[in-house]
Amino acid sequence: MRIGVLTGGGDCPGLNAVIRAVVRKGIEVHGWEVLGFRNGWLGPLEGLAKPIGLDDVEDILARGGTILGSSRTNPYKEENGPARIKAVLAEHGVDALVAIGGEDTLGVARRLTDEGVNVVGVPKTIDNDLAATDYTFGFDTAVHIATEAIDRLRTTAESHHRALVVEVMGRHAGWIALHSGLAGGANVILVPEKPFDVRRVVELVQRRFERQYAPIIVVAEGAMPADGAEVLQTGEKDAFGHVRLGGVGTWLADEIAHRTGKESRAVVLGHVQRGGTPTAYDRVLATRFGLHAVDAVHEGDFGVMVALRGTDIVRVKLAEATAELKTVPLARYAEAEVFFG
Repeated sequence: MRIGVLTGGGDCPGLNAVIRAVVRKGIEVHGWEVLGFRNGWLGPLEGLAKPIGLDDVEDILARGGTILGSSRTNPYKEENGPARIKAVLAEHGVDALVAIGGEDTLGVARRLTDEGVNVVGVPKTIDNDLAATDYTFGFDTAVHIATEAIDRLRTTAESHHRALVVEVMGRHAGWIALHSGLAGGANVILVPEKPFDVRRVVELVQRRFERQYAPIIVVAEGAMPADGAEVLQTGEKDAFGHVRLGGVGTWLADEIAHRTGKESRAVVLGHVQRGGTPTAYDRVLATRFGLHAVDAVHEGDFGVMVALRGTDIVRVKLAEATAELKTVPLARYAEAEVFFG
């Protein structure tokens, strides 16, 4: 048997751990051949493939990014995309495909499954916004990176008596902002799920200054003021129709400075959140996902995604996995509001 594996969407700490687990178990337990498709869905679309052996995954467990490369290619936006993928898989003798990605990558996987392609999905996103799994690998690493940044920024904010706005990733879900803000002791946390009142933010900032402390505001990139639209860096859209967000941190820092007369700076963490070495938790979770994905292939259970429920790895239908995003419940946000100001 020959299986293919690909990584799509944004890179993420832990991707290589999944690849390693798929290759190790596929070869050593089942005697399969493993073919790696490069650059997400572009690989099976254009036949960009190479065999992956045990030596190729020997030292990749702790390495960030993905040895297969990635892209945001959407086969359904390409001429005869699905048919071309089927032809490439048949040409390379691929019996099943393990697709590692977030809502967009797995959305393509679901549609291809409906067209008869044998696909098993593995959830990957630092945003932790896939509803069918308790956690996605990459999220823990992103939160650790953001929390460390907040800790470091706090000392310079206190030294210079200024407000610091830390913008983290999170287009539609504020999980990174919520967790890193709580862990870093932020004085205000702003998430996409709850539009914010700029005047209220300024009041909380003023209260912090009055107590002789420097305020730290953590804002998700998709957060927006209650009386305005999303703050956009550009109007560009990717192949899945997502507008490239960014700029809310800088906008908010300028508003705070203008309304308080206090110095205010913005720090945009950007891609640093999803780069570098994965945490131990993400390495273990990614490895378990890879092992259980191989089990699903071995049992011929296609059209599913492996997921974490409690401490168990289970399988859910790809249709369920991509049906809706997992956003921050307002009750969880209310827990954080206790520490505002």
